[in-house]
Amino acid sequence: MTYALITFADPATGESRTGLETGGRVLPLTAENLALPGGTPVSIETIIEHWDTAEPQLDRLAGEAGQAGTGAEGWLDFTELKVLVPLRPQQILQAGANYRKHVIDLAVAHRDGGGTDEEIRERTAEIMDKRAAEGTPYFFIGLPTAMASATEDLILPASGRSHDWELEVAAVIGSRAFRVSPEEALDHVFGYTMVNDITTREFVFRKDMPAIGSDWFRAKNAPGFLPTGPLVLPAKFVEDPQDLKVTLRLNGETMQDESTSDMIFTVAQLVSHASQQMPLLPGDLILTGSPAGNGAHWGRLLRDGDVMEGEITGLGTQLVRCKDEVAQ
Repeated sequence: MTYALITFADPATGESRTGLETGGRVLPLTAENLALPGGTPVSIETIIEHWDTAEPQLDRLAGEAGQAGTGAEGWLDFTELKVLVPLRPQQILQAGANYRKHVIDLAVAHRDGGGTDEEIRERTAEIMDKRAAEGTPYFFIGLPTAMASATEDLILPASGRSHDWELEVAAVIGSRAFRVSPEEALDHVFGYTMVNDITTREFVFRKDMPAIGSDWFRAKNAPGFLPTGPLVLPAKFVEDPQDLKVTLRLNGETMQDESTSDMIFTVAQLVSHASQQMPLLPGDLILTGSPAGNGAHWGRLLRDGDVMEGEITGLGTQLVRCKDEVAQ
C-alpha cells in the first residue's frame, strides 16, 4: 500500500509529530512502532537515517491500516491536522532554467536576440537541445530559514512588488552522495516532496552591479519563500520522476500545468551533477526547477488575498494564502 510521511502538530499538545499517511489517515509514529531503539526521537530525518529498520515497519503499518478499514485505532484524519514543514535539510540546492518550455517562454518575454516570437522560440529551442546534450545544470543555494509549511500564509515583503510563484518537485536525499554517476544517483534519493519557490523578480538582477549578474540570495530567501510539503513520498512509490504532473492554480485559475518530462536535465542528472561539487547529505533537498507558467509569463504577480493551490502527482496539495506585509 502506498504511503507518505508528514510532520504535524499533535492535536492534544501542539508538539511536532511525525506520521505515516495513507488513504487520508495519519498514524503518529513512535520509536516503538518503528522498532527503533527506545528513546529515539522520531522525525523524517530519523526515518531516513534508520530506513533499513523503519521501512518494513512502515510497510506493515500501512498494510494493517488497509485491512482494518477507516476505523483503525490510533489513526487521525489528515484533513483535521495542522501540517508543519516536513523536514529541515542541512543544504538546499535549486536548479534554475531546467524546463524547456519555461526557458523558451522567458526568451520570448525578454526578446532575447530579437526577431519574431517564432524565430526566438526556434532559436532558443536549439540552444536548449544543445544544452541538454552538452551542457550542465545551473544551481544556486537556498536557505532552510526560508522554508514554510504547505498551508502557512505567505507574507509578501513590503520591500518588493513583483513576487512570483514557481511550483516544483524536490528530491530528498537519503544517503550521502559524492561524485555519483547519473546511473547511481536515484539510489541516493529517499523520496520526493513539493516546493513552491517564491521569487521577488525585481531583485533577481543587480542594477548597481550588472556585471555580477543575478542575486538569488535576496530574490528568493525571505521568510516563507519556500512552502514545502505537505508530504514526503518515498521514492519506491514513484515509478518515474520524469512522469509527474505539476499544477498550480491561482484563485482557482490554472497557471502551471506541465509534466516533469519537460525537464532539460532529469532528476538523476541533477543529483549527479550536484554531487560532483559537494557531498549531498541525508535530508538535503534538490529542487528540480519550475515548469512554464509563472507569474512573469502571465504578467500577473502575487497580490494580497491571492490563494495558491499547488498539486504534484502523489505529493499532496499545498494551499497558501498571500498577505501583504503592510497589511499586517
